[in-house]
Amino acid sequence: MIPLSDYLIVGAILFGLSLAGIIINRKNVIILLMCIELMLLAVNTNFIAFSHYLGDNLGEIFVFFILTVAAAEAAIGLAILMVLYRNRQTINVEDLDSLKG
Repeated sequence: MIPLSDYLIVGAILFGLSLAGIIINRKNVIILLMCIELMLLAVNTNFIAFSHYLGDNLGEIFVFFILTVAAAEAAIGLAILMVLYRNRQTINVEDLDSLKG
């Protein structure tokens, strides 16, 4: 059986990679969305590890809610990105500084 610490280390590495991706790359919106999704997957890994370790299914229920929110966030984020690209012809975050209605 794999110990709990291994799962927590994998979750921490995933979370750190996603945080580094957000801090290092602030130009491309698609990469920012992917880093946010990776961050949510790191949290899901920790929820599942603790759920299995404690023998309780509550963590797995939280994972389903987080996956639902992540799917909605990805769909809405990509839809907004497509509209911005049609209007501005760029996905560079620095070029999207002024939004007018």
